[in-house]
Amino acid sequence: MDHDRQSERQSGASDPARPNSGSHGLAPELPRLPRTGDAIDEIARRIQELAHAKDRLQGLLRAVMAISGEQLELPAVLRRIVTTAMELVHARYGALGVLTEDGTRLAQFIPVGLSEEERAALAGVELPHGRGLLGHLIHEPGPLRVEVIPEHPASVGFPAGHPPMRNLLGVAITVRGEVYGDLYLCDREDGQPFDSHDEDIVVALAAAAGVAIENARLFDNVRNSAEQFQRLLLPSLPNLHPYEGAAVYRPATAPGQLGGDWFDAIMLPDDACAAVIGDVVGHDLQAAAAMAQTRNMLRALLYDRRTPPSAVLTQLDHTLHAITENPVTTACLARIEPKDGGWWFSWSSAGHAPPLLVTADGRTEYLEADPGLPLGVDLDIPRPDHRRELPPDSTVLLFTDGLVEDVKRPIDAGLAELAELAGANSRLPLEKLCRLLADHHPSDGHDDIALLGLRMPAAPR
Repeated sequence: MDHDRQSERQSGASDPARPNSGSHGLAPELPRLPRTGDAIDEIARRIQELAHAKDRLQGLLRAVMAISGEQLELPAVLRRIVTTAMELVHARYGALGVLTEDGTRLAQFIPVGLSEEERAALAGVELPHGRGLLGHLIHEPGPLRVEVIPEHPASVGFPAGHPPMRNLLGVAITVRGEVYGDLYLCDREDGQPFDSHDEDIVVALAAAAGVAIENARLFDNVRNSAEQFQRLLLPSLPNLHPYEGAAVYRPATAPGQLGGDWFDAIMLPDDACAAVIGDVVGHDLQAAAAMAQTRNMLRALLYDRRTPPSAVLTQLDHTLHAITENPVTTACLARIEPKDGGWWFSWSSAGHAPPLLVTADGRTEYLEADPGLPLGVDLDIPRPDHRRELPPDSTVLLFTDGLVEDVKRPIDAGLAELAELAGANSRLPLEKLCRLLADHHPSDGHDDIALLGLRMPAAPR
């Protein structure tokens, strides 16, 4: 047996239950397991990191959705980009600088995060133009992280009254491959400098911001072109002697809103003045095109027939029904003519707001009468005519509901406010009066505005 044990030792065999401590054994060394407590701590740390990364990705997704939403007004989009970036990395301050066309300096600077006291302290101080550290990012548009702003070689300090700022994270925003501007974030709320994770997430946001900015710019271009097209469809008032005429058109303040509001006034061969205000239902290019078609048809009918307003509107309704598919339209058609040393005002309404009469001494009166049905509703119901004598130097105002309508209050309140404003300014020149009413209208601005004013001569005929 002793000989057998010696053979086992020489051959290197060992008891399988005993660990092989030899450095040249065939069995590999097993890794040394950490203590149980350390392993649990490591697993908990990694789970926490994964949860934090998931939260940041979800935050980035929400941020991208926020700046790519329905709000397409460019100023609102730019400000939303700054506030969203601040929320992502918990920055105390943020700003977005928009570059000039040549990309050499800042043309616009949008700061966010300043308190009222900090804004007051900066009163009178010019916004940055892109020098110092901000200029460094303009000329070298890569991501920039600075732990101590005053110690950076490009730093030139802050102007008087500027709040102290220590850390900076700057990222360029590109649109169609060109640098549009720079996003600046300062001072994390926890006092720590911005890290690589902050940089990565803001760079990702900047990519989405570039798309949102381009969409907003395209939207502005389309809307401006459409608005210009609509204005070209509206006429310039001709000489209406002996009467005076003035008109104002204002688009809706809501983004993407076009309208079918229109006006017109012409002198007829029988020395009468015809005037009309109208509103095609809808807020798009189709409404604007229908407006132009309706106005042109009405002008031809007015010049040819010279009949009472009700008959002209009736013929217009039949013509539109026969050869177009235009939407429902409201209108008020008036005819002013001299008679017996004064002036008669005849009108017929197709579901439109009543004209407002303003005398030279400031008295006001809405010419309430049967409004009739809008165009495109029922061809068989007759349209009424109305008539009123106008005093010298008086003014008649025809307007669309966008001038007085506010969804938060009754329309009568807007009508009363308009009458009060017009009466208080009745002695203004007609063009100034119309502009004042359009500038200080009592509506909420959700609809476009058309206003047509006609003033009688100051002395009897």
